[in-house]
Amino acid sequence: QVQLVESGGGLVHPGGSLRLSCAASARDFRYGALSWYRQAPGKQRELVAHITEIDSTGYVDSVKGRFTISRDNAKNTMDLQMNSLKPEDTAVYYCNLKLGGRAFWGQGTQVTVSA
Repeated sequence: QVQLVESGGGLVHPGGSLRLSCAASARDFRYGALSWYRQAPGKQRELVAHITEIDSTGYVDSVKGRFTISRDNAKNTMDLQMNSLKPEDTAVYYCNLKLGGRAFWGQGTQVTVSA
């Protein structure tokens, strides 16, 4: 059973930074495509960033230049470095792993950007 555990969320002032981490128990982690999603209150879950098994990355326009996604296959982890945070970045952030035709989700971590 694949398990994903996010960490690193919290409360930060506008302009601040946070680093989210996702630890996975998947044996074939290195072959999976990884993503960060977020869901704000009253809104649909949206894809924020993704990184493929060959380290190709992509970002939603609203976070380009501010967020950086990375993975460490030796540690079975994925990170999201978030800089220049804005109040509109406030949401629950989820990590997602697509592997073997299946999708796995973490439980989410809350990020709140507020003065």
